[in-house]
Amino acid sequence: MDEDLPRPKGDAASALAKEALDSYSQDELAARIALLEAEIARVRAHRDKASAHRLAAEALFRSGGQ
Repeated sequence: MDEDLPRPKGDAASALAKEALDSYSQDELAARIALLEAEIARVRAHRDKASAHRLAAEALFRSGGQ
């Protein structure tokens, strides 16, 4: 499946990692950290949901669909 392939280097997370942070204030950095932590939680929740879905599908096919 295409979703199992690695993302290209030009994705949003890679772009964020390259961004210079020198011009951000302490408050802006704190807000950015909060936003990124929320995004990490969202991605982890999606990963866990996808993993559970995959395990359920594998169990279904192992049992022969019965």
